[in-house]
Amino acid sequence: FSCGFVPSGACLLTFGRFGNTIWRTTAISDTCMTKDGEDMAQDKNKQVSQITDMDADFAQWYTDVCRKAELIDYSSIKGMFIYRPYGYAIWENIQGILDREFKQTGHENVYLPMLIPESLLQKEKDHVEGFAPECAWVTYGGVDKLEERYCIRPTSETLFCEHYANIIHSHRDLPKLYNQWTSVLRWEKTSRPFLRHREFLWQEGHTMHATAQEAVEETERMFNIYADFYEKVLAIPVVKGRKTDKEKFSGAEATYTVECMMHDRKALQGGTSHYFGDGFAKAFDITFTGKDNQLHHPFQTSWGVSTRMIAGIIMVHGDNNGLVLPPKVAPVQVIVIPVAQHKDGVIAANEAVMERLQKAGFRVKMDASDNSPGWKFAEYEMKGVPLRLELGPKDMEKGQCVLVRRDSGEKSFVPLDGIEDTVANMLEDIHAGLYAKAKKNLEDNTYPCATLEEVKEKMASRGGFAKTMWCGDLECELKMKEEAGVSSRCIPFEQERLSDVCACCGKPAKKMVYWGRAY
Repeated sequence: FSCGFVPSGACLLTFGRFGNTIWRTTAISDTCMTKDGEDMAQDKNKQVSQITDMDADFAQWYTDVCRKAELIDYSSIKGMFIYRPYGYAIWENIQGILDREFKQTGHENVYLPMLIPESLLQKEKDHVEGFAPECAWVTYGGVDKLEERYCIRPTSETLFCEHYANIIHSHRDLPKLYNQWTSVLRWEKTSRPFLRHREFLWQEGHTMHATAQEAVEETERMFNIYADFYEKVLAIPVVKGRKTDKEKFSGAEATYTVECMMHDRKALQGGTSHYFGDGFAKAFDITFTGKDNQLHHPFQTSWGVSTRMIAGIIMVHGDNNGLVLPPKVAPVQVIVIPVAQHKDGVIAANEAVMERLQKAGFRVKMDASDNSPGWKFAEYEMKGVPLRLELGPKDMEKGQCVLVRRDSGEKSFVPLDGIEDTVANMLEDIHAGLYAKAKKNLEDNTYPCATLEEVKEKMASRGGFAKTMWCGDLECELKMKEEAGVSSRCIPFEQERLSDVCACCGKPAKKMVYWGRAY
């Protein structure tokens, strides 16, 4: 056991270990003094968190954080989760920022039905085969058996194609730039919060264009919006590239992906953008009259991200005290904790600071509950609030407050005058610090390998991303999976010529590929 004195809250933090689990209690001594010199009342020990050490059992740590930070709960149906208010608020912030981005690029939101007739789904052979194992079917309406089965949408390409066939007639009707915020259902065999749900929340863009060039440009544009969002909003660095034919989306000609590395050095596919060519248009008989007065098939794209983004935030930035949220999507950016709040004027002073920050556009909350300061500190650490603001009587006399960063634990005494600018700058610094730490993890654990044996050895010892040359043959891709336990993550746009031969078979190499173990 170890304990330490924390001056800012006059609380005694006690840490202990039982097996692989770290537990922490917070107690307030009746003889210790706050930073304002006020006596603190005796408080009972309270266990405020119980999470597994992330380096001992990362999977259990992840589940603990999802539950203890009150992000999610389990329902009575396997694989279907309850998004609690705090977890859903993170998704709302993600949704709000992306939705503005989409609208600035001309996209409009629509909503299509959740049920797909089986006959409609069967029109695109490759597409239906890719999703068949995960489809859930509705066979009864009330007490009557349906004449045709309805699939609960696993994705909406076929529904959009049916709609486009009805509304696209002329080149003047193009492009069609649609987006949908919705849920989809895929009957996964295993499930984990945010990572793999049977029903999950996402957005799916579906667009139609007059030319292949326009469709390819759209695919790349939306792909780059995702990549920028990860880095500039979520503080997560990405590897940008194209999926191999084996890993591309069912029915697509090309799939672009952003790949992220988690703390445990596994990969997470962060978002994908697909170019379909005119395959779906031909299958659904979608035609338009071009400027040449001839009939043509339009060219299609789709692109999407989901609540897996929240999983990425947790696994890239979290630590043994819980969540660490990027400021731009944190439901609460600043938590205000009154110190010695029973003293005259303390609550009013804290409310005044809170209102100033709210007026400046920050998401701010004040906790004036009767829980001890130490309990509050641990609670909002667990929830990953980027900044903690403490203000007590002595601070009021000096015209200052204390700001504590969640990412580094750094504590600063800052003047209340200009607090808005100070908070803005500190939140930017937190974002930069989170990104730099995640970037270091990505760079330190990405390495070249010359042979399959080297991939096997390094993956077993350190994980991460292995870079190798590849001949392009499916047999070598499958052999990497079978013998090294890795999948191709992407063919990165930033190519390196590591050697002239394939790491798997020794034949002439065509491309460099990133390999890794993934969620």
